[in-house]
Amino acid sequence: MTNVDISLTVNGTAQELSVEPRTLLAHALRDELGITGTNIGCESGRCGACTVHLDGSAVKSCTLLAVQADEREITTVEGLATDGELHPVQEAFNEEHGLQCGYCTPGMLLTSTALIEREETLDEESIREGIYGNLCRCTGYQNIVEAVETAQSRMEDDQ
Repeated sequence: MTNVDISLTVNGTAQELSVEPRTLLAHALRDELGITGTNIGCESGRCGACTVHLDGSAVKSCTLLAVQADEREITTVEGLATDGELHPVQEAFNEEHGLQCGYCTPGMLLTSTALIEREETLDEESIREGIYGNLCRCTGYQNIVEAVETAQSRMEDDQ
C-alpha cells in the first residue's frame, strides 16, 4: 500500500508524517508520533478513551483516518497543560478524585473540556449527557461530574 504524506498540527507543533491511507488517527498519534496519552480501548468509537480535539471539537480518534486530519489542528491530553500549568479541567479531576485507574482519563478530560467550552451552563444532567460516549469502569461517574462542575466554575471565573 502506498503511503500518503500528511501535515498535522499536534499540541501546537507542526508534524509531517507518511501513513498508510487506512491508518487511524489514534495509531498515527501513538505509533508514528509517540504521543501516547491518547488511549486505545475499543477501536470502534464506543469507549471514548481515544478522544482528542480536532480543530477544537472532541472526536474519537479511533473512528477517524489520519488522512482525514491532514492540515488540521489536534490537541491531545498532553496539550491541555500550558507552560507546565495544569488546565483547570485537569486540576479539577485531580482535586475531585475524578480518576482512578486513569485509562479513560485522557478522553474524559478532552470531552469535558470541549463540553465546558461549548455549553454556557451545565448541570449534573447535562454533564452526564455530555460525557455519555466516554466509558469509565472505575469511578461510577459522580466524581467526574463534580470535577466538570468545579472546572466549569473556575473557567467561568477566568473569563
